[in-house]
Amino acid sequence: MASYLVIIPAFNEETTVGAAIEGIKGQISFADILVVNDGSTDETARVAASEGIFLVNHPFNLGYGAALQTGFRFAERGGYEYVFTMDADGQHLPTSLNSLITAMEERHADIVIGSRFVGSGYDVGFPRRTGMMLFSLIARMYTGIDITDPTSGFQLLNRRVFSCLASGDNYPFDYPDVNIIMMLHKKGFKITEAPVTMVENSSGKSMHAGLKPVYYVIKMFLAIVMVLLRRTSR
Repeated sequence: MASYLVIIPAFNEETTVGAAIEGIKGQISFADILVVNDGSTDETARVAASEGIFLVNHPFNLGYGAALQTGFRFAERGGYEYVFTMDADGQHLPTSLNSLITAMEERHADIVIGSRFVGSGYDVGFPRRTGMMLFSLIARMYTGIDITDPTSGFQLLNRRVFSCLASGDNYPFDYPDVNIIMMLHKKGFKITEAPVTMVENSSGKSMHAGLKPVYYVIKMFLAIVMVLLRRTSR
């Protein structure tokens, strides 16, 4: 049994999921890989299955957060000690996986968030960058940690963290971002960042396209308020 599992939520990513899996195999061959096919209507499941990895299929699209939680439950039941979370669209480069491992080992952290902005010239549009800066400020004020990339889905979590998220009934189905960082800090987990390399999503699809950023900001503020009001239990 491997100690590491890479969780890849995927929704209609038939053109990129295969390359993502191959890249992971080339960097950390010691890790198992799980694709959570979140109700895709294309050939995502077939492509993933052809790579000889673990595959879980949702019967319909439940959302990014729900796909992650399915992965956390799989990891918990499978006895894994650590999980990576990565996107299926090729934005997260597998060459950065070992950077997350090093950061966790050296800093004795429970969760390492991969930041595209630490030591990198990665650029995003002004509206999105403004939102990231705002949520970074909120996270820093609450946690005392300088988190430069609170929306990053490129992470490494130890068993205590992903077991907590697997069993939580308040884990969001769509956007688990700064609210989850704050919740984990509130529960006493040690959080750190490490530099990673990301590239722009070339598919044209985005979780933050159209009116989604407005919805995201409103929902995230409500989620933050709920974290502040909710009593903490481990």
